[in-house]
Amino acid sequence: MSEQSSILIIGGGLVGASLAIALDAAGIAATLVETAAPRAEAQPSHDERNLALARASVNGLEAIGVWRHARASATPIRHIHVSRAGDFGSARIDADKHGVDALGWTLPARELGVALLRRLDECTRLTRLAPATLAALEPLAGGWRAQIDSAEGRRCIETSLLVGADGTESFVRARIGIAAERHDYRQTLFVCTVTPERDHANRAWERFADGGPIALLPLAERRCGLVLTVAADAAEAVAALDDAAFIELAQYRLGWRLGRLSRPGKRHPYAIRRVAASAVVAPHAVLVGNAAQTVHPIGAQGFNLGLRDALTLAEMVAGAADPGAAELLQRYAARRAPDREGTMAMSHGLVQLACLPQPLLAPLRSLALLACDRVPPLQRALARRGMGFRGDPPLAVLERLP
Repeated sequence: MSEQSSILIIGGGLVGASLAIALDAAGIAATLVETAAPRAEAQPSHDERNLALARASVNGLEAIGVWRHARASATPIRHIHVSRAGDFGSARIDADKHGVDALGWTLPARELGVALLRRLDECTRLTRLAPATLAALEPLAGGWRAQIDSAEGRRCIETSLLVGADGTESFVRARIGIAAERHDYRQTLFVCTVTPERDHANRAWERFADGGPIALLPLAERRCGLVLTVAADAAEAVAALDDAAFIELAQYRLGWRLGRLSRPGKRHPYAIRRVAASAVVAPHAVLVGNAAQTVHPIGAQGFNLGLRDALTLAEMVAGAADPGAAELLQRYAARRAPDREGTMAMSHGLVQLACLPQPLLAPLRSLALLACDRVPPLQRALARRGMGFRGDPPLAVLERLP
């Protein structure tokens, strides 16, 4: 016999959990299916990355009751410095100039994961199945029938709205018939923590180079999160470097603005690729987060974009008689399109423009950096987009004035 759930979310990572919480906060019952056990150490998305959360994202997390569990572990970003190796000029964004206390916050992914799990424990309208896996999907006239396997056996759930929040290699995306465009950047990202000689002063650095971007994000206790991109064919050699040689490479790529780097933490490599779904909705189904779009980490847009997916969807289904209605899902897709397409184009374009050896473009890149630094309208537009206020954002992320 089938169970009924008006909204069934497949995938309980950072975005799927955020969606489940947002729905619960809006008074909407849903079911969340997650392959990992509901423990921080069991979640693959609760890893060693240091997330740069846009201001809009923190507003949204605060609105759904997550931020109070994460605030103590977060570090404000009050200044951003962007440059390109070999080019002149830089773009600098300062929170004070834009009338805010912070442009965003740095938070370890594992700490955000812990905060989400604590908030999930507070949900009263949410059914959580974890660990559990989606075994099969069958289309129905008014939705989908899902076969879910768990330790208790197989259960059948019928839903009006199926949400694929199951990551880059989304089973839901494939099963509902949505194709995906893939691009391999042939780059590998290494993340770890380091200690700079000088105080980071809540400043984030991003520097572009032929081999890819390198970033330094402020963390607590004068530590920084290092994000180093290398060509994929060099990844094995970089992984084999001892700490001293790895720091030497990072220092060469980043420069000496914060003095000597030291005490590198454990390194974690991630292959970088772009996966973009050809559509984000299908009959009685929607994709969010990495299932809808996996973007290059340049500019730290991935989770921020996925969270806006989740918060927009929760807002739009609130009060809907049928959360899977075709007209509602089409409006959702249209509303998310400017933000989604703009963010994907920006991240991909930055890689092509700023991270590839194109000497003839060097003067144009330098002029673009100078313009973003010194032309107020461009500076404001850059700051607004960097803080996550793009397109028609969900109401939850908007500033709350006293």
